[in-house]
Amino acid sequence: MVLALVPAAGIDPAAAQGASGQGASTRGSGLPLPRFVSLKSGRVNSRIGPGVNYPVDWMYMKAGLPMEIIQEYDNWRRVRDPDGSEGWINQSLLSGKRTAIAAPWQRGKSATIDLLAEPREGGRKVAALEPGVIGTIKQCTGEWCQMTFGGHAGWLKQTLVWGAYPGETIKD
Repeated sequence: MVLALVPAAGIDPAAAQGASGQGASTRGSGLPLPRFVSLKSGRVNSRIGPGVNYPVDWMYMKAGLPMEIIQEYDNWRRVRDPDGSEGWINQSLLSGKRTAIAAPWQRGKSATIDLLAEPREGGRKVAALEPGVIGTIKQCTGEWCQMTFGGHAGWLKQTLVWGAYPGETIKD
């Protein structure tokens, strides 16, 4: 997976905690929380608070990276990334296009994940995926997700992806 997180210099961790938006509960969209989205751009700043006057904490360098919206304030979304880092991103930089990461918790291990031709255990293998690779969700049944990874389409157990909740159904 190509994910570059660039910490901004000069961030005071204590100030970041105080400005993290704890207690901000204004819902800008009225959509359910939490929910998954993805990054529109290949260069997105994550800030320590909901506004351009707050310092940048992280810079994400991968369009399509799934993010979990956990809070809203006006047109700002507090998001959590696959590694658990949180910050505020303007909603204009987020997309409703659903993406997911294959087993990010297994990154760095020698395991591979089988992308299957049909949604069943023991199905024909379409591709072997490295943990941490990002794919586009076509649909999820609550148990299986049909996804595309680099031109290869197939099915993964929903428990093997970060970007869809357990039991969630998704139709593209």
